[in-house]
Amino acid sequence: MLKLRGMTFAATMALAAICSPVAASAETLGVSMPYFDDVWLTNLRDNIQTSAENVGYKIQAEDAQGDVSRQLDQVKNLISSGVDGLIISPVDTSATQPMTDAAKAANIPIVYVARKPDQELPENVVYVGSDERTSGVMQAEEFAKMLGGKGRVVILQGELAVNTTVVRTGGVEKVLAKYPDITVIQKPSANYQRQQASDIMTNILSSGEEVDGVIANNDEMAIGAILATQAAGIDPKPIVFAGIDGTGEALHQMAQGNLDTTVFHNSTQQGIQAVDVMAKLLKKEKVEPVTWVPFELVTKANSEEYAKK
Repeated sequence: MLKLRGMTFAATMALAAICSPVAASAETLGVSMPYFDDVWLTNLRDNIQTSAENVGYKIQAEDAQGDVSRQLDQVKNLISSGVDGLIISPVDTSATQPMTDAAKAANIPIVYVARKPDQELPENVVYVGSDERTSGVMQAEEFAKMLGGKGRVVILQGELAVNTTVVRTGGVEKVLAKYPDITVIQKPSANYQRQQASDIMTNILSSGEEVDGVIANNDEMAIGAILATQAAGIDPKPIVFAGIDGTGEALHQMAQGNLDTTVFHNSTQQGIQAVDVMAKLLKKEKVEPVTWVPFELVTKANSEEYAKK
């Protein structure tokens, strides 16, 4: 066998593998998302993937398809497969405890991202996301100003099992309550889905309801309402439409004059921060229990800046 300065070639290669930075960072992260077909969540997953690959991590991603039981089974399978850490955006923020317990039993760290669990998070389990208490308030203040403080409005809610929906809607209602001339005529749930929002808006318009504004818990629902308005032969521009996320399609609708305001929900920074926090957990470094990524108001005046993000 070939020897290099008293050491066999095989031993030399084994030592090189141990010392190699690639080998040292070959951890695998399990990623569980509530949906793969949601625009913003897809952006988040892509940013997690890119950030993880940039530091040498492998990713094993699973689509829960909006099913709590499926997500729990997938997380358990990821743990059984030997992942080193878990990044999870929960289907139901009130149903995260079994996933937390399973990971804790296996001594695997978790970063919950974008949807904050309702339960208190134990050691080695952290949250990365935006403070939803500010999003609905920020959105509704601009919305009310654009309405001139009066009008008949529809609130389109997301999934009712997700505290994001509750907090965003609560912020909206808190602001609109200050305006006695703004009347909320309906508050249906469209589950963050464009088509469901479109169907709801079609029904509202076909019933003869007068609508001056639509404020949605996300851009996809706002866009669905805009498209339904156009399909009904009504110009959406006189109606005030507001969303949250700042997606590419939302900015396109804003450029067309259809969407009036949105709130930028930074999927890039959430993906980067989720991986960065996980890297610290894997190195046994101290991390804060929560990492906040700020929301930012977007209007026609500053929309070009966000089209570059």
